[in-house]
Amino acid sequence: MREGLREVGFIAWRSTRRTVRQPVLIVPSIVFPLVLLAVNSGGLGEATKIPGFPADSYLDFALTVTFMQGALFAAVTAGTGLATDIETGFLDRLQLTPLRPYAVLAGQLAGAATLSMISITTYIAVGLIAGASIKAGVAGVVVLFVLALLVAVAFAGIGMIMAARTGQAEAVQGLFPLLFVTLFLSSMSLPRPLIAVDWFRTIATYNPVSYLVEGMRSLVITGWDGVALAKGFSFALGIALLSWFVAARALRTRMART
Repeated sequence: MREGLREVGFIAWRSTRRTVRQPVLIVPSIVFPLVLLAVNSGGLGEATKIPGFPADSYLDFALTVTFMQGALFAAVTAGTGLATDIETGFLDRLQLTPLRPYAVLAGQLAGAATLSMISITTYIAVGLIAGASIKAGVAGVVVLFVLALLVAVAFAGIGMIMAARTGQAEAVQGLFPLLFVTLFLSSMSLPRPLIAVDWFRTIATYNPVSYLVEGMRSLVITGWDGVALAKGFSFALGIALLSWFVAARALRTRMART
């Protein structure tokens, strides 16, 4: 048991060090969502005049979208790291240890989790500096951080599914635009009741991403909304458990073949 934990710690340290040593991973994951936040806040500010719009500032409404975009980068980071280890043969060497697939995935997650914590902290700080207000207060900031990190972990699991199934970093990187579409087809830009197009509103209603966004958004523009938070945490935890289960099975199958 102790030896296994030591091995997981080694993989986690290796994953974290590899991530922080690559500015090409850190900078885009921070800058890209913030640039989109600035563009959307400036260009869609008139949306706050729509009757029934839940916020006086579009910056407040759009702030949590940065956390979802950061989760996409977490998915690519975690998946690319695992795929690279498969391509280079590092996973083959891990088979000589008693580690199970879940332990390997936990160690690989460390880099993506570190990147996510840096990104989430930056998004919150920049948002507050730019004038955003978090209605839930200081405690709400903590809950927002935890929920955003859980969402990032859930999406990281999706990235590792792709890595375990394909074993190719290029395939994982192609996952980003597909996941971005799920953001677009959600309540990212407008509240679901205000979406006028029926088919778009229907898709957004069945899209789990909408409830992740709305859970985090409730802390910013509403305060403490138990229903929105319960849905947000439930969907985030559900996606995390399902994605990790599927990723572990795919990794176990790959390890059995080699």
